Amino acid sequence: MRTPTLLGLSALTAAVLAIGLAGCAGDAKPDGGTSSKPSDVPAAVSCTPSGSASDAVTVSGGLGATPKVTFAAPDTTTITQRTTVITGKGPALAQGDTAKVYFSLYSGTKGDLITSTGYGAQGSLTPLPVDEKQLLPGLAATLRCATVGSRVVGVIAPADAFGAEGSTTANVDPNETLIFVVDVMAGPTVPVAWTDNVPTVTFDGKIPTVTLPKTAPPTELLLKVLTAGTGKTVTASDKVTLDYHGVSWNTGEVFDESFTKKPITLAANQFVPGFTAAIVGQKVGTTLLVSIPPEDGYGTDPKAAPLGGQTLVFVVKIEKIG
Repeated sequence: MRTPTLLGLSALTAAVLAIGLAGCAGDAKPDGGTSSKPSDVPAAVSCTPSGSASDAVTVSGGLGATPKVTFAAPDTTTITQRTTVITGKGPALAQGDTAKVYFSLYSGTKGDLITSTGYGAQGSLTPLPVDEKQLLPGLAATLRCATVGSRVVGVIAPADAFGAEGSTTANVDPNETLIFVVDVMAGPTVPVAWTDNVPTVTFDGKIPTVTLPKTAPPTELLLKVLTAGTGKTVTASDKVTLDYHGVSWNTGEVFDESFTKKPITLAANQFVPGFTAAIVGQKVGTTLLVSIPPEDGYGTDPKAAPLGGQTLVFVVKIEKIG
């Protein structure tokens, strides 16, 4: 699937995209090599404790604003640690959730800034999955259990990052400790029932056609079940096989589809947030219609991605789990 996957988000910087690719490729390094096997993935219910290394990182500034980060390099660890700097009042992130975040990533060993999303109007609010299969284990461990509205610091052991080989793409040396400062701005998106100005969907055999109403694009994440399935329920960490048909509300054009090709199989939380929110909780066999606003798709900046700033409408048929 070329467009709605997490890896398609060009708002990510090149280095962060490389980290995402490393997580999604299992043991494959972003530069094409083979990385060391990461440490054992924590149990889904575990929360990463603080420690002397994470407590030694001083962070000042308000949530969502560029932080001032101070630590004495080398700040290293053999066990990933996490310290909460600002405690949010929102729900806690669970395994498989997708959070929308600002972050800065440093070398704990050298003290250098590796990459940052930026913050506020100059930043790029970035979706990250709380899933070691989609993200470096130490980054996922930092996010897991953090509440929405929090700023947390993770000091990530090499075994939970790029290990003994490092990453030339992310400019990380072998056995390098990383420091991950992350502002959790929002948690998983929840769709709203779509009742007004719903597009007409017709099928020629198994091939859908979507006719959009002549109204302004919806501003909410909207969902309508066209046909209810009776199979297993999709969870965020499931690998799911599905067909999709994507139309831009802004242009009226079909930008990608699989019904005339073959279904795609990906982890449910590997899609853009709105797509993931639409399929999680649905049963196998369900056909649904979802409208995804820019902030739950490819972002609000048309220059950041080919579909940036556009509201996307998908017909999705969930074929199976696995």
